[in-house]
Amino acid sequence: MEKDNKKRLLIMKEVLEKYSDEEHPVTTVQIMDILNKEYGMKIHRTTVGKDINDLIEMGVDVQCQRSTQNRYFIGSRYFELPELKLLVDAIASSKFITEKKSYELISKLGAFASIYQQDEIRRNIRTETRVKPHNERSFYIVDAINSAINKNRKIRFTYYDYNVNKEKVLRNDGNPYVFSPYSLVWNGDYYYVVGFSDKHEKIGTFRVDRIESAPDILEEAAIPMPESFSISDFTKAVFQMYDEERAVAELKCTADMMKVIIDRFGEDVKTEAVDENHFVATVEVSLSPNFYGWLFGFGEKIQLVSPRWVVEKYRNMLEKELG
Repeated sequence: MEKDNKKRLLIMKEVLEKYSDEEHPVTTVQIMDILNKEYGMKIHRTTVGKDINDLIEMGVDVQCQRSTQNRYFIGSRYFELPELKLLVDAIASSKFITEKKSYELISKLGAFASIYQQDEIRRNIRTETRVKPHNERSFYIVDAINSAINKNRKIRFTYYDYNVNKEKVLRNDGNPYVFSPYSLVWNGDYYYVVGFSDKHEKIGTFRVDRIESAPDILEEAAIPMPESFSISDFTKAVFQMYDEERAVAELKCTADMMKVIIDRFGEDVKTEAVDENHFVATVEVSLSPNFYGWLFGFGEKIQLVSPRWVVEKYRNMLEKELG
């Protein structure tokens, strides 16, 4: 009997979570009908009230709208509806998650909401309109990298690019890279692993979705991360994670570009006002095509003023492009 009571309480909680919310409370009769039709359980109306009181004593936030026919609904949930919407939209928008896996994850998140809220969550989500990968191997790659980080072990993997025929071509002549992973970083809608590359003999990055398959976790201990190394500073400097030559540059910006600089380099970026309409930002950047392209996009609003050799490199690049 006690086992049956525990089972019924769990089912009662499930029914309330699935079929009720603040805008859709359920009556005692409705609860009895759901229990009968979906679970084959016939109970007396007084048992419904008793079970709900037991759930409340156990800490479940069951709210009651008292009237001639009491109505019940789940109040606070593990995830509030705005939180679920945020998570669902992030999943649907992610270039890292396949369309199939997106729908699976969104469906699982829907279990934290009522059936009515699930409709609200899904109504504006169209993952097929987003750029999505086709291979789900990235989940297993991330899992393996995390395991290696936790175990302080090196990993070994092959890495690919694309040729002019849109065919995958393994880099490093098909030979695997040996890498000491320090951290996984989400940047520009992609996952990157930051760590020490044995081949390049320096700290660098690899984009996770370009790793051919789940890396091997080696028995060899990872090369320790230097005490002076900051993942945060590194990712700010390596523009869009292209690991090129780096330099500390001064950018003269119009006042309305402050939000752009903060969005790109963070609130702790070093800035100094020049006059009421201009300021100079001192930033460490990776001298990659992405940096120069970003800079060019703002025209006269953001001007590269130093160091001189970087300015000359940028000028030569522009002159070459203009022919």
